[in-house]
Amino acid sequence: MIDPVIVQKIKDAADIVDVVSDYVHLVRRGANYMGLCPFHNERTPSFSVNKGRNFCYCFSCHKGGSPINFIMEKEGVSYHEALLHLAKKYGIEVRERELTNEEKEAQTRREGMLVANEWARNYFIDNLHNKEEGKDVGLTYIYGRKVTPEAIKAFYLGYAIDKGSDFTEAALRKGFSLDILKATGLTGTSQTGANYDRFRGRVIFPVINTAGKTIAFGGRDLKGGPAKYINSPESEVYSKSRELYGIYQAKGDMVKENKVYLVEGYLDVIGMWQSGVKNVVASSGTSLTDGQIALIHRFTDNVVLIYDGDSAGIKASLRGIDMLLAHNLNVKAVPLPEGDDPDSLAAKLTPEELREYLKKNEIDIIRFKIKILLDDVQNDPQKRWMVVRSIVESIAHIPDKIKREIYIQECSQLLEIKEASLNSDVAKARVRIVEQEKTKRNIASLPPSTSETEEIKISSVSKEENPEMKKEDNSLVNSPLHPLEQELLDNCLRFGLVGLWPSDEAGNEEELVTVIEYIAAELEIDGITFTHPEYLHVFSQLQEMVDQFKKDLKEQEGSIRRKIEQKRNEGYAQIGQRNLSITDIKREEKKLESKLEVLESQEKENFAKNYILNHFGSHSDPILRKHTNRALAEKHQLSSIFTKNIENTNNEDKVINLIVKSLNVLKNGIIDLQLKQLMDELKQIDSNNTEKAAELHKRIGDIIRVRSNMAKDMGERIISPNR
Repeated sequence: MIDPVIVQKIKDAADIVDVVSDYVHLVRRGANYMGLCPFHNERTPSFSVNKGRNFCYCFSCHKGGSPINFIMEKEGVSYHEALLHLAKKYGIEVRERELTNEEKEAQTRREGMLVANEWARNYFIDNLHNKEEGKDVGLTYIYGRKVTPEAIKAFYLGYAIDKGSDFTEAALRKGFSLDILKATGLTGTSQTGANYDRFRGRVIFPVINTAGKTIAFGGRDLKGGPAKYINSPESEVYSKSRELYGIYQAKGDMVKENKVYLVEGYLDVIGMWQSGVKNVVASSGTSLTDGQIALIHRFTDNVVLIYDGDSAGIKASLRGIDMLLAHNLNVKAVPLPEGDDPDSLAAKLTPEELREYLKKNEIDIIRFKIKILLDDVQNDPQKRWMVVRSIVESIAHIPDKIKREIYIQECSQLLEIKEASLNSDVAKARVRIVEQEKTKRNIASLPPSTSETEEIKISSVSKEENPEMKKEDNSLVNSPLHPLEQELLDNCLRFGLVGLWPSDEAGNEEELVTVIEYIAAELEIDGITFTHPEYLHVFSQLQEMVDQFKKDLKEQEGSIRRKIEQKRNEGYAQIGQRNLSITDIKREEKKLESKLEVLESQEKENFAKNYILNHFGSHSDPILRKHTNRALAEKHQLSSIFTKNIENTNNEDKVINLIVKSLNVLKNGIIDLQLKQLMDELKQIDSNNTEKAAELHKRIGDIIRVRSNMAKDMGERIISPNR
C-alpha cells in the first residue's frame, strides 16, 4: 500500500482545474470554471469545477468528485491506480508502506493470478498465430466467422491446443505454481489426481476488466465436445456477476455516446465492434446482475437490448427487464430480423447501414414488451389480461413516480384500458413490491418497547442486538429506515463540523459542540443506531474525525485572526485618510467591525465545510468516498452557520433545524415500525386472551404518546454538550 504521507502529498498536489484541463477545455465563470462534461455528450456546458473546494460536478449526469474520483471515473481505474496516475503527473515518488503478512499473502496471490492470466493470454495468442493446430483449427474458425485481424488483436483472441496438459506443463516450466493455475481455473485435477488443461481445442476469449487486466477466459469448443462453452470459475480476481465482456474496449465509447448496447455472446460483441458500434458489451449468456448494472452505471444510464429474431428467446429474455427498470435505467430494445443475431446482422450490413438500422428500430422497452406479448393474444381475453398484468408489474418496478405516470398514460392508449384503472393497479403492485422489499429485513427483530412511558426509548437495531446482521448485511438493503438514515447521514456529511456554541445557566459560552456530537448524543439518548452497515461505518468515522478537526480549527483560527487583524488595520487606516466627522468615523468603524465579524465567520465556515470533503472525498475507503461525494455534490446552501447569536438567525437558515427535522423523521419511522409490529401481534393473538390484548393496547398507547410528545418537541431546542 502507498504510504499515507505520500497519499496526502498527492492529494495536496492534485489541482482539480489542472487535472480536468487534461480532458476538458475549461472557461472561467466567476469563482468556478465551466466546460463540456467529459462523461456525456452535451452542447451547453454543465460541468462545473470549483478550484476553491478542489471539486468537480456535472449538473446533468451528476458525475464528479475530487481529482482522484475524476481520474477513477474517466480512466476506469481503481483508487490505487488513480493515485499512481496523479503521482506520475506531479512528479511525486511513491513509496509503498510495509504490508502485514496477511496483506502480503493476499496481494501476492492476487498479483500472481493476474500475472498467470496475462501469461496464459499471450500463450493462447501465440498458439493461434504460430502453432499448426492453432492456425488450421482456430484461425480457420475465426475467419469463418468473419472476424477481422484488427478485432482479433483488439480482443486478444487465442487458441488452446487440444492436448491433455500442454498448457499446464508449459506454465509450470515457466515457474507458475500449480496452486495459482488451479485458482484461476486454467488447470484442473482429475479423479485420479492427474493435472489437465481445462481449456483444450477451443478458441479463447479473454475477459478483461476496466483497468485492462485479464481476469478470466471463455473457451468455444470446435471439436464437438459436450460443452460448447466453458468459462473460468469465480476467483479472487474474477466475479462473473460484476463483469461484462467487452467493457474494456467499450468504456470510452459508452461515455462518448452515453449509451451501451447489450448483447448475449462474445462474437456478437466482436461483430458489432468491428462494424463500428464500439459501445457494446455482453452478459455472456447470463441474466444481468446488480453488479453488472452498477458497472454499466459507471459509464451511462442508457441501455439498449438487442434481441435476435427468435420469438421464444425474446419472451424468455423479457422476464429480466424488471430489474433493469428497478435500477432506474433508461431501457430500450432493438429487435433483429428473423434468423439474425447481432453478429450475423453486422456481417450483412455496412457500418453505416448497421448504425442506421439500430437507430431506426430502437424502441422503448415497455412499448416493445407490449408489442411482443400482444402478438399472441388475438381475441383471447384471458391472454390479454395476462399481458396487462405483466405490463403493470414492469411499470410498478420503476422507482421514479413521474416516469411511472408517463408510462401509465402511454400504456393506457396502447392497451385501450382506462388510465385510472391502470394507475390503480400499478399503485397496488408498487405497494406490494415495496412491501416485499421490506420483508427482506426482519422487522420482528426490533426490540420491544417497555410499558413504562417515562422510560421509553426509541430503539433501532444494532449489529450487537441482531446477530443476523453480522451474517448477511445485504438483507438490510431494502429497509424502510434506510432513506431516513441517509437523509440524516447526508446532513452529517454536509454540516457535521458546523459549530454550535451552547451557553451554561449563567450565559457563559462553553466549548464548541459540532453537529456530529449533537447528533451522536441525541441518538444515544434514544438508543438509536444506524441499521445500514455503510451508514453506520461512515458515521463512526465522522465521530472519530471531530477531535482532530477541533485541533486543526484552533490552528486555523490563529491564521484567521491574523488575517482579520490585517484587514482591520487597513480599514482603520482608510477611514483615517477620509475627511470625516467624529460621528461619521464612529459609524464607519462600527460598519467595519460588523464586516470583519462576518468575514471571520465565513472563514471558519469555509474551513468546516471543506474539512470533511478534503479528508473523505479522496479517501482510500470506497464507502467513505461514495457517500461523501454523493452528499456534497448535491446543491445546498447555508448561511451564518458560525454566527454565535444563533437564536436571532432566520429559522430556515439554521443548521440545527435541518438536523432536528431529520432526527425526528428517523425517530418517527422507527416508531411506525414498532407500531406495525405491535399491531400485527395484536391481530394474531387469540380473542379470548384479554390480558395479552390489554398489555399490547397499553404498549401501543405508550408509543403513540411518545410520538405526540416528540411532535411537541419541534420548537426551540437548547443545545447542551452535557445532556
